[in-house]
Amino acid sequence: MKNSIKLIIGAAGQIGTELTLKLREMHTNSSVIASDIREGNDELMHSGTFEVLDATDKIAIQAVVEKHHISEVYLMAAMLSVTAEKHPKKAWDLNMNSLLHVLELAKEGVIKKVFWPSSIAVFGNSSPPIYTPQKTILEPTTVYGISKLAGENWCAYYKDKYNVDVRSVRYPGIISWKTKPGGGTTDYAVEIYHKALADGSYECFLAENTRLPMMYMDDAIKATVNLVNADLPKTFTSYNIAAIDFTPSEIAKSILKYIPAFKIKYSPDFRQKIAESWPESIDDSQAKRDWSWQHTFSLERMTEVMLENLKK
Repeated sequence: MKNSIKLIIGAAGQIGTELTLKLREMHTNSSVIASDIREGNDELMHSGTFEVLDATDKIAIQAVVEKHHISEVYLMAAMLSVTAEKHPKKAWDLNMNSLLHVLELAKEGVIKKVFWPSSIAVFGNSSPPIYTPQKTILEPTTVYGISKLAGENWCAYYKDKYNVDVRSVRYPGIISWKTKPGGGTTDYAVEIYHKALADGSYECFLAENTRLPMMYMDDAIKATVNLVNADLPKTFTSYNIAAIDFTPSEIAKSILKYIPAFKIKYSPDFRQKIAESWPESIDDSQAKRDWSWQHTFSLERMTEVMLENLKK
C-alpha cells in the first residue's frame, strides 16, 4: 500500500507528529492526512493537509476517511499513564472507543489497514521484569495499561473473526527532542535533557535505580513503518519491541560527559509505583523473527543527539 492515502489520528502528539512527517517524507505530503482534536506545531501544519478530528466520534472519522479516500489509519490518539490516572473514565473513552470505531470501519471495508500502538503498560507486577517475554501473565495496574490490554484483545478478535488487517507494537518509553512528552511515567527521560541545558540540574520524580525500557524516537518510527509494510503471520500479535533500558542515574551519567556540572536530585512521587509495575527490559525476539526488527540508537548516541539538537 505504498501509494495509499494514510490518515494519522492523534497527529499532534509526541509520536504522531514525527510519524506524520516521516510518512510525508517517504511518500508525498498530499498522501498523508494529519488529524487531531487540536492543531499541531508549525512544521506539521505547513507540510500537508490537517483535519480537526475527535477520535471518539465515529461519524466524524468516517467522514474524513471518505473525504480523502483513506486506505490506512494510524490511530495514535491516547491518554497516557499519568494523565489517565487522573481522568480514568475519559481515558477509557478515548483509548477504547477510538479503537473500536476504527476497527469497525475496517470491518466494514471502509479502510484496509490499521496501525494501533499498545504499550509496556500491559505488563504488571506478575509479569517477569527481566527480558519480559512476548507471551506472559498480563495484569496491568493502571487505567492506561488496562485499556491497552483490552485493545490488544479487541484487535485480535477483529483480526480472527473479520480478517481485519491490524498491526501493533508495545511501545516502551519514547524519547525525542522535537515534541513534548504527553503525560507518561517515562517523561523524565525527556525532561532531564531540557533541564540539563536550561538549568544545569534536574529533580527526578523516579528513584535513581528505577530501570525502564526506553527507545529513541527514530527507532520507534522505524519500527512502526517497518511493521506496517511487513508480511506478517496470520495471527494478530502486539509485538514487544526493545531498544535500550536504563535508570535515571545512568542517563544522568551520560549527560555528565557533555555537561560536567550537571546535578540531579531524586524525589520519587506517585509515578514511582507505576514505574515499579513495569518491566526493566523487554524480550523482542518474536519481532526480530517475524519482521526483522532491530534498533539503532544506544543511550550514548541518544544523549549526544538530544543535547546537540536541543542546543539549537
